[in-house]
Amino acid sequence: MTKADFTSGFAAIVGRPNAGKSTFLNAAMGTKVAITSDRPQTTRRVIRAIITRPDGQLILVDTPGIHRPRTLLGQRLNEEVKDTYSTVDAVALCIPANETIGPGDRFITESIAGLSKSINFALVTKTDLVNPEQLVKQLIAVEKLGTELGVNWSSIIPVSAKSNDQVDVVIDELMKAMPQGPQFFPEDTVTDEPEEIFVSELIREAALKGVQDELPHSIAVVIEEMSLREDRPENFPLTDIYASLFVERDSQKAIVIGKGGSRLKRVGSESRAEIEKFLGTAVFLDLRVKVAKDWQRNPKQLRRLGF
Repeated sequence: MTKADFTSGFAAIVGRPNAGKSTFLNAAMGTKVAITSDRPQTTRRVIRAIITRPDGQLILVDTPGIHRPRTLLGQRLNEEVKDTYSTVDAVALCIPANETIGPGDRFITESIAGLSKSINFALVTKTDLVNPEQLVKQLIAVEKLGTELGVNWSSIIPVSAKSNDQVDVVIDELMKAMPQGPQFFPEDTVTDEPEEIFVSELIREAALKGVQDELPHSIAVVIEEMSLREDRPENFPLTDIYASLFVERDSQKAIVIGKGGSRLKRVGSESRAEIEKFLGTAVFLDLRVKVAKDWQRNPKQLRRLGF
């Protein structure tokens, strides 16, 4: 293998909210690199996951779900996805097998049709939720969608991240679509996301479980401080983490904390377990809930919260 034979590039995983993008990404990597939830619009950042093989390197770019924005945050997330389109070599559009193709799918497909550089794939996700007859109908519908809107799919691939069915096929096809190029990241790199950002996401993932419909979009997490505690035995390190959960109203603060602090305690215990697996150390986690009034619509608050 010579450097001239090495291929490398970027493939964006796109789709409307809750289409299975992050679940697919985690299955492709064999480890959690993106949080998941049954709540739409869970993903708020562009996440890069790196797969390195002897013959090439594929960078999967997970994007927020494109949606009709109702807030400044929503507008910024949509803009971030559209900016990603122009920087990748391939686009993989996720369309769930168990849902009728809708306006959101058509809107994203039209956006893809306007791209000149990328190779386009359609991933029919969540195939474990349908029978063979339903799957065939959806595959035909996706092919028709591309024909109607001027997208020539390189491949239409049915895939189930949950049962790990055909995930390797998708990776192989995306790898083949990459151009010759250099190795962008060291071979042991899984993601370029900073540790603190992923830790904040793990806390938000725990906070999203069981909350009311309006709350998921109103929760943001900021790591105020994260460091290894000094004077600890080498064989038993401890990471101190102080984090703030921001909501938009006092009533939401009460919901997140729960009666007698019960919900916040559950968020702390569940997220701490995931963080300890990620960091490989014991964790002391201090969580505080704060109100940042209407932060999704306030440019100053958005900057403060990292958006």
